[in-house]
Amino acid sequence: MLEILRHLPECEVLQHLASLLHDVGGRALLVGGCVRDLLQGLPNKDLDVEVYGMDLAEVQQCLAKEFRLSLVGISFGILKIHGYDIDIALPRTENKIGAGHRGFVVMTDPHLSFQEACSRRDFTLNAIMLDPLTGEVIDPLGGENDLRQGMLRHCSPHFAEDPLRVLRAMQFVARFGYAVAPETLALCATLSQEELPPERLAGEWEKLLLKGKYPSKGLTFLRESGWVRFYPELAALIGCEQNPKWHPEGDVWNHTLHCLDAAVPLRTGDHDSDLAMNLGVLCHDFGKPLVSTVNENGDITSINHAVVGEAPTLSFLRRMWNQPKLEETVCALVHWHMDPYSYVKQQAGDSSYRRLALKVNLELLYKVACCDTLGRPPYPADLATLDLFLERARALAVADSRPKPILLGRHLIDKGIAPGPQMGKILHLAFEAQLNGEFTTLEGALQWLDAMP
Repeated sequence: MLEILRHLPECEVLQHLASLLHDVGGRALLVGGCVRDLLQGLPNKDLDVEVYGMDLAEVQQCLAKEFRLSLVGISFGILKIHGYDIDIALPRTENKIGAGHRGFVVMTDPHLSFQEACSRRDFTLNAIMLDPLTGEVIDPLGGENDLRQGMLRHCSPHFAEDPLRVLRAMQFVARFGYAVAPETLALCATLSQEELPPERLAGEWEKLLLKGKYPSKGLTFLRESGWVRFYPELAALIGCEQNPKWHPEGDVWNHTLHCLDAAVPLRTGDHDSDLAMNLGVLCHDFGKPLVSTVNENGDITSINHAVVGEAPTLSFLRRMWNQPKLEETVCALVHWHMDPYSYVKQQAGDSSYRRLALKVNLELLYKVACCDTLGRPPYPADLATLDLFLERARALAVADSRPKPILLGRHLIDKGIAPGPQMGKILHLAFEAQLNGEFTTLEGALQWLDAMP
C-alpha cells in the first residue's frame, strides 16, 4: 500500500513527520476521506493524520522542531502544519451534554483503541486508517469491503450524536453514487435537523449542488430517509402531477431530479454562479404545487407557476443561506425561467433582451432553461431554440451583465446642464433610448442629447 502514497503531492512531508513522531513513541496514521480517496485512486490534497501514543503537548513539541504549526484548532485537539494541507489530531471522544450542535464535551485520548476511535466516525468507508511508514491498512469496521461495494454504512450508534451526518450521507450519495445500508437509512429517519445551524446545512447542500455527479440520487436519499420533511417546498413536488403530453417523466419531483442531473455538465467551477444556477434549477418549479389545476379538457395546467414560485424559493433559501444577492439572483431565475424559449418563438426585439438582462443574468437563465427542457425524458429537448436565445444575448453584450448607461451625469454637466431633477429626467430618457437601440456609443448618445427638443 505504500505505492499509492506516492500519488500524494505531500508524501515526503507526511512520511517525515510520521517518522519524527515514531522516533519518540508515537504512531501517525492517515485517516478519513483521504484514505478513502487513495484506495479509489482519487486525488485528495487534504490529509488528516491521527496520532496515537502521545498527548497533544508531546506532539506539538516534537513537530515544532521542524515545522511551523498553526494552533487555531488546538482546543479541539487539532494542529495544522503551516504551508501544507495536513491536519494533525488525536483520537477523541465526544459526549453530548446539552442541546444544539455545540452541546458536546470533546476529550482527546491518545490511548483510545483503533476500534473505539473508528466507531466515533460517520461511515465505515471513512473509518479506514493507513500507516504512511509501513503501508499497513487498519480497518476494524470493515470499511474496505463497504467501499468496494459502494455502500454507505454508519459506524456505530454514535452516528446519531451529530444529525448533520444525514446530509453528509445525502451529498456522499450525490458525489459518489453510493448505496445506503438499510440500517443506516432507518437510523437517519429517526433523526432531526432542528438543532442544526443554517450554515452547516448550507455547506452540505452546496457539496451536493456543486460536486455531485448524481444529484438526483442524493435527493432520492433525502426522500427515502424522510428528511425531505424538513424542506416542505421540495416535499410539495412529490405527487404533483403534470400534463403527460409535455412531461412523460412523471410528477414535478421526478422532473426536478432529471433537471438537476442535466445541470452537472453546465458547471463552470465558479462557486457563486454555479450555486445560483443549480439552485435556480432546483427551485424553478416550486410554484407548480400552488397553482396546478385540471382544466375543462382534463389537461393539467400550471399557469403563472414561475411567478408564484418566487415565494417558496425565498423560503427555501432563507432556511440556509443569509445572502441577499443569492436570493435576488435565484428568485429572478425562477421568475423568468420560461422566457428564453418564448423570446425566440415570439421573435422578441433587441430592446426586450436588454430589458430582461436588467432583471436576470441571461447566461444563467439559459442554463436553467436548458436543464428544464432536458428534464423531460424521453421528450425531445429543443436546445437549438435556446441556443438562439443565448446567441442573441451575447451579440447584444448582455448575456452575463446588465446594460449600463452610456450617457452619464458628467456628460450632461459638460453640456452645461446642472445637477437636479431635470438632469435626472434626461438621464432616465437617455437610458430608455439606449435600451431601445437608438444609440450604442457615447458619440451616438451625445448626438441624441443634442437633438433633444
